[in-house]
Amino acid sequence: MPSSPPIDRLVTLTRDLIVIPSTESRPEERARCFTLLRNHLESLPGIQIREYQSEGFVSMTVMPQGVERPGILMVAHLDVIEHPHPEAYTSRLADGRIYGPGSGDMKGQGAIMLELFRDLQRRHPGLSVGLAYTSDEERGGENGVRHLFEDIGLRCGLAIVPDGGSIHDVTVAEKGILHLKLSAQGRESHAARPWLAANALTTLVRGIQRLCDHFETLKTTDSNDHWYPTCVPTILQTANQTINCIPGEAEAFIDLRFPPPHTRESLLALVREVAGPEIHVECTMGAESTHLAPDPLYLQVTEDLTGEAVRLVRASGGSDARFIAQFGIPVVLSRPLVGNLHGLDEWIDIESMGLYYRICEEFILRKLGVAG
Repeated sequence: MPSSPPIDRLVTLTRDLIVIPSTESRPEERARCFTLLRNHLESLPGIQIREYQSEGFVSMTVMPQGVERPGILMVAHLDVIEHPHPEAYTSRLADGRIYGPGSGDMKGQGAIMLELFRDLQRRHPGLSVGLAYTSDEERGGENGVRHLFEDIGLRCGLAIVPDGGSIHDVTVAEKGILHLKLSAQGRESHAARPWLAANALTTLVRGIQRLCDHFETLKTTDSNDHWYPTCVPTILQTANQTINCIPGEAEAFIDLRFPPPHTRESLLALVREVAGPEIHVECTMGAESTHLAPDPLYLQVTEDLTGEAVRLVRASGGSDARFIAQFGIPVVLSRPLVGNLHGLDEWIDIESMGLYYRICEEFILRKLGVAG
């Protein structure tokens, strides 16, 4: 029979991870996360821990000795987004939830994976289950999961990526992503005489407005999951520090999400056309839409343990699953109950952490043909 989830340990480890501000700008804090995980893993006999680096970002794999291609690989990222105030990286318990930046995206899931791996290896030494932790998912995953699978050659029979969906919502498709930098050139001049110089900021704002207006026309009214392209401006800036000076250059960043049949190339061409010739468009990150293949046994186990039917859903967000699915590897994309992701009051539900632990445990044992 499956074991009881170690709820106290899950809560403690999650909170220990949350208070580490493991952001893109703090490599030493990302390293602290890996040290914390190592401290919990190194006492476990019969395992091998490997670390990899790509462009300054660390990844770690944990396998039973002698296992290079695990039957099941659990994958999580330890990095979190930047918040402007360092004191934001704190944790609190309230209403049956763990609150704090990264709690649901995805340090709580990382804690579940570690505790489940430890327990399974103690009960079934050498069981073909592995862990992979990365530290760059929030900036695109190029130096994390992509590096592991495309450069290092990591493979597995099936991957569990608890970074999307929910307990009863299993993700089967994710939109593609484009992060674009837009820039415009003008000429600096006194703001009292705007007729003397082209305002780079005005040029850029008008181009962004054209883009937003055009993407509004691509909306579909029959899609409850918003399965249509979206365009969201996220950053607008100039180097100008003087109120009465017209800026000579300006730049902005936009986040595009798109379903098939749109592609990175088609959306990039569309943006350049709509934004206009005065605006330079540069792609800083891009990924095609992804189709996933969750294992039917996982769906059955979830229904068996919860008594509720599983819903197959499509997601507007992206995840590291795309780097795994491209090799024909089935990916299970679901997670505990989480909310307010990327907010200061981000949370993960504690009871659902235990339920998710049990679902994954039962699925792994049944998938690998092992008695509990």
